[in-house]
Amino acid sequence: MKYVLWALQILLGLAFLGAGFMKLSQPYAALGEQMAWMGAVPEPLLRFIGLAEVLGGLGLILPAATRIQPWLTPLAAAGLALVMLLAALFHVARGELSLLAPNIVLGLLATFIAYGRRTLAPILPRGQVAAASSAVGPAGSTGAARVASA
Repeated sequence: MKYVLWALQILLGLAFLGAGFMKLSQPYAALGEQMAWMGAVPEPLLRFIGLAEVLGGLGLILPAATRIQPWLTPLAAAGLALVMLLAALFHVARGELSLLAPNIVLGLLATFIAYGRRTLAPILPRGQVAAASSAVGPAGSTGAARVASA
């Protein structure tokens, strides 16, 4: 499971980094020409969405990779899932149902990462990794298991 989550984190992180960087770096008029919905959103909101996507993309990868504050990874994934939910509602309100599929897929993947890194395969902080590995005894049993079996 941890490998599946890592693959999804990296792919989703890169996707959101790319989308967010585009919204932050391109001129507002050019963005409106690329996709009609971008012209319907005020420029400050569009830039804020881009910033949220860049920070969320970084949050999917960096805290887990460095094991510094890894609790931020499921939080970033949950935030990106919320961004995708709001984007889907925006497209429904505008009658752009053909644009819903990416929002739904990305939102579900982000939700799965949030659940997976919170519950299924959490990443321990850097200091706790050494403590957890030193608690493993012979044949991979933990100290608690040895005490309980004695």
